[in-house]
Amino acid sequence: MVDAFQRLPGGRRTPPGLERRILRLLPKVLFHGSLLLLVPSLLVRLVGEDASAASHLTDQVDFWVLALLFLHWNAVLTVAIGAFIVMVMKGPAYVADPYPMDRRAADGPDHPPH
Repeated sequence: MVDAFQRLPGGRRTPPGLERRILRLLPKVLFHGSLLLLVPSLLVRLVGEDASAASHLTDQVDFWVLALLFLHWNAVLTVAIGAFIVMVMKGPAYVADPYPMDRRAADGPDHPPH
């Protein structure tokens, strides 16, 4: 399995850029953003007044917080996937399955033989 991928000769590697910084920052963004989104739910519980009115308000705030939490997680995941794709594309080029080219097939009707 070691020889499954061979690096393409002459392939260039691009130095890491913004995508590495984004990938390093995403766990903090996920954690702190999730905590900030939970604050309204905690505030409603701490300031709760009347039991029946507060119950409806608490439920409504919880649903909104949960929706925004899932939106935040999806946004972080989407950015992580994009940064990972950029990181992989900047890496070395590999030859998947090299095979000798048939010159007659390559010449074809559009490319006359030399």
